[in-house]
Parts: sequence; structure tokens; C-alpha cells
Amino acid sequence: MRTTTFASLGIILLSFLIGLYLYPQMPETVASHWNARGEADGYMPKFWGLFLLPLISLAILSLLLLIPRIDPLSANIETFRRYYDRFVVLLIAFLFYLYLLTVLWNIDVRFDMVRALAPAFGALFYYTGVLIGNAKRNWSIGIRTPWTLSSDRVWEKTHKLGGRLFEIAGAIAIVGAFFGSYAILFILVPVILFATYAVVYSYFEYHKELK
Repeated sequence: MRTTTFASLGIILLSFLIGLYLYPQMPETVASHWNARGEADGYMPKFWGLFLLPLISLAILSLLLLIPRIDPLSANIETFRRYYDRFVVLLIAFLFYLYLLTVLWNIDVRFDMVRALAPAFGALFYYTGVLIGNAKRNWSIGIRTPWTLSSDRVWEKTHKLGGRLFEIAGAIAIVGAFFGSYAILFILVPVILFATYAVVYSYFEYHKELK
């Protein structure tokens, strides 16, 4: 088993242990969802509030570990596997950070949830850019459009561009932590625009190649 897999499992195990330790102290109903202004607007029973996210993390980890084994182009994934494995750990760590924020809120530690998440989203977006920039053509990871999957050249050009754009989106998301109620815009708008641009770019690059 890879070291990164052990690290991810360790993070998830720690989530369950925290949940077990805090279970007797938590209210019967806990906040579980926050709106764009960072205000709690969704609740659930404390069992699910404490253990749903760790269970989701475990399911996501299982899927991410399976992908390199079942992808038809798994040999290509192996060429950038170290970047992929680090991304897996980072994603699980992101979910753990979200879990900690949820727990803290429900033991009456108050803060702006969106602003607290902005740096974490920034780090996740930035490393997603690193992963994308190094990804080789496959069916599971990256900017998978009909045009990138049909041409190695289009795949490479789109992913080099997309990787840089996601790194920029990550930096913008981190800056959003300093802009209060506008933080959500710094997180969502750049990544949506850049992802859309990368898809459109792949279309035009493919048709340029045909000509």
C-alpha cells in the first residue's frame, strides 16, 4: 500500500475518533450546511452530523484508489501517478478541514465559514492545476472532452493551459478570504469561467488540428 494511502486513511480514522470523542457533548441537532453568507441554514441529527462526512471521505478515497486500476489508459495515469496520489491526500485533508470547521461551529466557536474555507479551496484549486498540467490522456482524470480524448496534442495544449488557469483560480480564492461576504465570488466565479474556457479552447484546438 502506498504511503499516501496510509496518510489518507489516517486522516479519515482521526475524523471518526474525533466524532466518537465529541458525540456525548454535541447537541441532538447540529448545523451541517451554510449559505453563501456563511450563515448556518441546514441541520441534521448529531450522528450524521458527526459521521456523514468521514463516511463520504472513505467512499471518495475508495473510488479514487480504484480509478487508476480500472481506467482503460491506466498506463498513462502511472506516468503522473505521484501527482495524483498527492491530490488524493490533499482532497481528503480538505474534507477533514471542512469536518473540523463543522465540529468547531457546533461547539459554539463562531467564525465566517466561507472565509475560513477560502484558503482551503485555494490550495485545492492550485494543486488541481498542478495535477491537470501534468496529466496524460486518460478517461478519468483531467479535462475530458470529446476533443481532448481524440487527440494527444489537443489534450496536452488544453491541460497545460487549464493547469495554469486552475493555479490562478487557487490564488484568487485565497485572496477572497480578505473580502468578507464577497469571498464566495472569489472562490466560484474564476474556477467556473476558467473551466468553461478550457472546454471551449479544446474544441477550437481540435478543429484547428483537423484543418
